[in-house]
Amino acid sequence: MSLIIDVLVGAVRGGTSIMYAGLGETVSERSGVINLGTEGSMLVGALGGYIVCAETGNPWLGVLGAAAAGALIGLMHAILVVWRGANQFASGLTLLFLSLGLTALYGAKYVGDSISGFQIWSIPLLSDIPFIGPILFRQDPLVYCSYLLVPAVWFVLFRTRAGLLLRTAGERSDALNVNGYSVKKVRTVAVVVGAALAGVGGAHLSIAYTNSWFENMVAGRGFIAVALVIFASWNPIRILGGAYLFGAALALGPALQARGVSINQFALAAVPFLLTLAVLAILGKRTLFAAPAELRRVFENAPPDT
Repeated sequence: MSLIIDVLVGAVRGGTSIMYAGLGETVSERSGVINLGTEGSMLVGALGGYIVCAETGNPWLGVLGAAAAGALIGLMHAILVVWRGANQFASGLTLLFLSLGLTALYGAKYVGDSISGFQIWSIPLLSDIPFIGPILFRQDPLVYCSYLLVPAVWFVLFRTRAGLLLRTAGERSDALNVNGYSVKKVRTVAVVVGAALAGVGGAHLSIAYTNSWFENMVAGRGFIAVALVIFASWNPIRILGGAYLFGAALALGPALQARGVSINQFALAAVPFLLTLAVLAILGKRTLFAAPAELRRVFENAPPDT
């Protein structure tokens, strides 16, 4: 298999966890709440999914456990920032450190264990298509689910009443109040759903991508997902391409090492984060004009309208 195909296969596999988290963060931020605790939701999702899968032998139950664990962190964030008015950045970072501690404590006994998680499924006929087949159709089930999730999130956000309410909470929260809807409830649901998706992203790492658990295995992917939302201008469709771009940066190092190319592994590990900084530096403030109005208030440190 050529280097290009190896990198692109890795881009899809490695970018899927970031995609789930990015879609979840898009849902949250569209309602006017930024969640820097996305990394924490991914961590507890990775451990929760791994534990459930290890104990039951069913990776699909592991996904449900991961979603529930991620949602719990999201609920804590929503209570703090939506209902109690805490600083969104401080709350997210605090919950991240809480997640780091909890997963290190309760995940210690699972380090080194082996599980039977999701395996690669080759889709008949489609997987045999030259070039495209190995990249898109020789993947694990959570990758295939992500193909459907991207248009589903877009449809819900832009073509349903629920999506209209959510976007109104992020753009004109006063309009929701006038029409008798609770801004706090809408934002709470958005944050919890977003964190649940981040939890599933974590589960992809532990029960599909590596089939293992080790401390801090998310390794900054949650922060990349938050940056990706800005990079994608809060558009779920653009999340797809951005996630695969960062996934390719993650896959480049292993692909080169497998071919005996001698490159400092620590330098390669820094590539995704350098790419993140480069994208943010290039985009600058331009993307903030595409941000939901209530989210811009958060960036500007203005009090939210609820």
